[in-house]
Amino acid sequence: MPTHAETRRLPYTAQQMYDLVADVASYPKFLPWCAAARVRSVTPQDDGSEVMQADLVISFKVFRERFGSQVVLWPEDRKIHTEYLDGPFKYMKSNWEFKDVDGGVDVSFDVDFEFRNRLLQGAASMFFYEAMQRIVRAFESRAQELYGKTGA
Repeated sequence: MPTHAETRRLPYTAQQMYDLVADVASYPKFLPWCAAARVRSVTPQDDGSEVMQADLVISFKVFRERFGSQVVLWPEDRKIHTEYLDGPFKYMKSNWEFKDVDGGVDVSFDVDFEFRNRLLQGAASMFFYEAMQRIVRAFESRAQELYGKTGA
């Protein structure tokens, strides 16, 4: 059951980073191992949130799997909560939170998951930290590409 949590300060605004992470359809352009993404639906809720149903295709060497997620977007609070719907996991949850601070934004991220397949789970455990670092760097690089070094 790999878990990962971290907070990073970046030279952008909370809105910029929220928009980047909420743009699930663009993930194949920059996220490692993300071969495809499809947003099935986005449904506004009475509480100001939006519920997105989305599919990602993850491809790594001989492993290629599609999984569905429910993504709850909180635009006013700049929070994103993701829960697994279907695919190769027993469960998967992730949370993002973006807070404006002096000099930029604090981006907090946590993820917890377990694969159904023991072999995949074992491989994931061995490479998990490295994979998380690559994913975090991919989001940072995408922010720099979209918003420049200072986020201005």
